[in-house]
Amino acid sequence: MHSDIERISELADAGERMIERLRRKAFLPESRKGLHVRFGIAEAAQLLGCSTNRIRMAEEDGRLPPPPPSENGRRPGYTVEELLNMRQVLGASPARAPLDVPAIIAVQNFKGGVGKSTVTTHLAHYFAVQGYRVLVVDCDSQATTTTLFGFNPHFNITREETLYPYLSIDPTQADLLYAVKKTPWPNVDLIPSNLELFDVEYELAAAGADGGSILATRFRKLKAGLNDLARDYDVVILDPPPALGTISLAVMQAANALLVPLAATTPDFCSTVQFLSMMDQVLHQLTEAGIDVRYDFVRLICSKFDGNDPSHAMVRQIMEQAFGPALLPVPILESAEISHAAMRMMTIYELDRPIGTARTHKRCKANLDEALGQVEALVRRNWGRVAPASEEDVVNEAA
Repeated sequence: MHSDIERISELADAGERMIERLRRKAFLPESRKGLHVRFGIAEAAQLLGCSTNRIRMAEEDGRLPPPPPSENGRRPGYTVEELLNMRQVLGASPARAPLDVPAIIAVQNFKGGVGKSTVTTHLAHYFAVQGYRVLVVDCDSQATTTTLFGFNPHFNITREETLYPYLSIDPTQADLLYAVKKTPWPNVDLIPSNLELFDVEYELAAAGADGGSILATRFRKLKAGLNDLARDYDVVILDPPPALGTISLAVMQAANALLVPLAATTPDFCSTVQFLSMMDQVLHQLTEAGIDVRYDFVRLICSKFDGNDPSHAMVRQIMEQAFGPALLPVPILESAEISHAAMRMMTIYELDRPIGTARTHKRCKANLDEALGQVEALVRRNWGRVAPASEEDVVNEAA
């Protein structure tokens, strides 16, 4: 007769085996996630802010490789890697200047179910498509972001590959380079997580009388390690645990920007208000302890918004009245396309074809581009720049 506690262990093991089966099914034949998305010449030109003619001329004169070969009379489009090369050749890279401070954005809310990890991964891939160098740091032992990047935290990631060896009471790593993994995206790297990262919380909680000084040291250490890594990136995105703990506090102090996703429901609104109140108290305590916390921007973004649901519209109106300009004006719309992509452990930006209808996919991607583009605009504004003008804008302005 099994006890209920043994039953929990059996359920966890069965669930992990099922995740691995799903992962293998999604990433056949070699069970490794790939990136197969392609961009047509018109979309490539739009992303680069130039004309299709400029791309064709660069291909004709040899500055760019010849266009991809046709398949059944249709060009298959450009890969992300080819787009990055085009940006370099045509001078269309959005990368920060050497003196610009990398954006280190924490995507945080203590309320579960707001799409925190989904926002994190979509934001990372959005920045990647736009041509930025991105590092994603999964600080959550639940490791949803790690899973969405194609790694199984239980089977593929050891504790020594997470933040643990750097943040533990007895660290074995002096910097964070050891933890950086390549992803299918050529310009996105990942520091993964797994359940054993939670050991950091246990260790620091058991630190005893010296706990305060040890905590302060760990806070400063994570910030120093991320700042060191950030030199090679434009944007660093942190996915902290959805609870107030040691790692969450360290992430709050390490970030220089805060993005708070919340769903358009009354419980989510109330929970987020509590989160902000708690953040306020904690930040004051950190400041009193001599731990400096500064954010270039703090914004809330409404996620999972259903424009056809009157209750969502009502709660969003309440958000606008309460938060004012701190609430980003364009919400992330609820979409079956996002849910279907997540089932395949993917984001919308990784799909090489629509899962639902082409219209639904196009509408979903356009919304994500607009919503996440708001965050890009904040980053660029902090660098003292705005989004680069397209050739069409320049011509129209001259006229």
